[in-house]
Amino acid sequence: MPVKRHLTAEQRRERTVETVIELCGQEEPATITTGEIARQMGVTQGALFRHFPSKDAIWEAVVDWVGKRVMQRLDAAAAGAGAPLEALEAMFMAHVEFIAEHPGVPRLLLGQLQHARPTPARRMVRSLLFLYRERVEGLLLRAREAGQLRAGLDLEAAALQFIGSIQGLVIQSLMAGEVGRILDQAPGVFAIYRHGIAADGEEHP
Repeated sequence: MPVKRHLTAEQRRERTVETVIELCGQEEPATITTGEIARQMGVTQGALFRHFPSKDAIWEAVVDWVGKRVMQRLDAAAAGAGAPLEALEAMFMAHVEFIAEHPGVPRLLLGQLQHARPTPARRMVRSLLFLYRERVEGLLLRAREAGQLRAGLDLEAAALQFIGSIQGLVIQSLMAGEVGRILDQAPGVFAIYRHGIAADGEEHP
């Protein structure tokens, strides 16, 4: 969608970010050029670089946009739930819903992690994953303190499995070319995850 001429500089930067995410949903992120981004927005490359000093700066802005919105969505979902295991489920589903709304995000993040050089955007993705795992481990710790987890559960492994379950859903949906399918599959996947970590009587809320 061509960018409107009356947009402010901040709105143009946000529209650039949204355009990159849209393009990531259609093709491999590594193949996206600034020329393609500009064409998609209906502006020149010169206009694009008035708001971003380099292509790396564009990717940094995109990762920052994703990170802030993902964490806001997850934190809001967890805060609105009751017990810790219910908060974990709310986070799981909120993440899946975000991916369904922005199917270019998984390609974007995976593309940055596979980058050959340690770019600022790649470091930001790694920091985001660390922050995400901390959130999950924090809820698991609360669940253990509330007696919701089975005895002896390895919290670090459980956090990794939580993240891995979402990643598995994403990979399967990308292979099938139907990212929206994860909305239907996610409840069953989380039910299996919950069964594996929950104390007796906590498998089903």
